Amino acid sequence: MVSPMSHDAKNTGIRERLGELCYNAGLLSPLQKMRAWWQKDLRILAYHRVMPVPDPEHYPFDMELISTTPEEFREQMLLIRERYRPMRLSDVAAAINAGENLPPDAVVITFDDGYDDNYRIVYPILKELGVPATFFISTGHIDSGRPYAYDWLVHMILLTGATRLELPELGMDLPMPASREERRTLAGRVLDRMKEISALAQAAMIQRLEDQWNMPSGHAYPADCRPMNWHQLREMRAAGLEIGSHGVNHWMLSKLPREELEREVFDSRDALLRELGPMPLLMSYPVGSNRAFDGQVIDVTRRAGFDLACSYISGTNPHPADNRYALYRIAVERYYGKAWFAALLAMPGIIGYQTPAHLASVDEAKPCSH
Repeated sequence: MVSPMSHDAKNTGIRERLGELCYNAGLLSPLQKMRAWWQKDLRILAYHRVMPVPDPEHYPFDMELISTTPEEFREQMLLIRERYRPMRLSDVAAAINAGENLPPDAVVITFDDGYDDNYRIVYPILKELGVPATFFISTGHIDSGRPYAYDWLVHMILLTGATRLELPELGMDLPMPASREERRTLAGRVLDRMKEISALAQAAMIQRLEDQWNMPSGHAYPADCRPMNWHQLREMRAAGLEIGSHGVNHWMLSKLPREELEREVFDSRDALLRELGPMPLLMSYPVGSNRAFDGQVIDVTRRAGFDLACSYISGTNPHPADNRYALYRIAVERYYGKAWFAALLAMPGIIGYQTPAHLASVDEAKPCSH
């Protein structure tokens, strides 16, 4: 079932009202031109899923992974094509390597994880409009077809018949709420708290719950959580889109022992080269806040031959050569309307939301020049 709303309702704050005011008054274009004169920063947009927004009462997966609807995504790409300079991430790397400045209003489109709606919905729109993009995939999920672990955990919490949520790994033992809305809230708390434990402990906890709750029955995973496959990715790459690494298992790289960290980075690189052929090596750290990468992760990523890496810390990149292994991105959320999105691109520092302070400081990521 699909919700009749194109995007979820959200309380309108001063940033959104300001953006809509500038949009309705026709001020965004002159403001954009004025900003481009003095601020030549790189904007990188981060998406996950593009699909019709389902009814939360019936959709059994994480709503927060839905970035926008197909109709709104097409409008967003048209805006970028008409008013900005869409670039491939590998072209950004080439400019940095050559010591060249990026053009004003440079925008890069990126997708994380590798859900199959990226192929079914996103790819045809990008191909039609001629807009480049980079898709960061977790190669182990492409190999196996298994759902992504965090989304699968939300799914299990929403559907389990268990009366309690017992997570000794997180120090949680709570009655299981009856309503779908309350279960979504609880799942969000679990996702946030589990990111403080090791990646291997996260994986073991999710596997324990899957076994304990007997999910899925017969190991038949629903179509709603399906990743892309290598055949689809080859087609996308042949059409000019870029494919990058999001690790093998979508584990938080900073939460891994050194040996497992190297295996995640090097094995994902090898899978990309084996399945898709020679290509620029680009990385997006799974989860992507400063909890998910550190100096050691950057060092391994660089040694594996990756040329750039993206975080999920919010912001633009005034000097991308300085943080080429910790590039900031602007997350696109499903509740952004047309005016809000246009204002976010034109005035990202004013309209965009900053990453919370406890997630934004990455001292280890500063000396990132190649």
